[in-house]
Amino acid sequence: MDLLPIQNKIYEIRGYKVMLDFDLAKIYGIETRVLKQAVRRNLKRFEGEDFMFEVTKEELSRSQIVTLNNGRGSNIKYLPFAFTELGVAMLSSVLNSETAIDMNRKIMRAFVIVRNLILNPPPVSEVKELQNEVWELKEHLEDILTIQNDINEDTRIQLELINESLAALQVKHKELNKPRNPIGFKK
Repeated sequence: MDLLPIQNKIYEIRGYKVMLDFDLAKIYGIETRVLKQAVRRNLKRFEGEDFMFEVTKEELSRSQIVTLNNGRGSNIKYLPFAFTELGVAMLSSVLNSETAIDMNRKIMRAFVIVRNLILNPPPVSEVKELQNEVWELKEHLEDILTIQNDINEDTRIQLELINESLAALQVKHKELNKPRNPIGFKK
């Protein structure tokens, strides 16, 4: 299984990188209520916000989760549990199936990848290089089109996709150039 779908289910809430109970239940191949029951039976294992916490309606409504999960936030019956990396690791002791153990390994790897991307973003030079290559491709296509003076629908779509990619690269370039907050003790 590719780790990217798991990485896309890691959100930031209250300053923690977390996964929500309904996403975890889907990954583990169980119902959300079964996962919640197992957690409630073992609440001592999840004491402290650094393991697990219940998401508030306000947090749910203002986060990216609502749009990513087909409007789950609008008519949710029970508020979801958010599990930090420590909480997900603790789930492996609560959910003891082969699938849960296997998926837990993959989830832990996804958390490590996300953490490494945050700590070590790709060099700005690589983003700039990719951006230049896309610009060259766009100019080449436009040159060909002016020579042929014939734009078919496929070519028009390709140009639009290139323009969207360039816009996304510019946004990413701006994000990478933002000054980072210093880590450590503040006086």
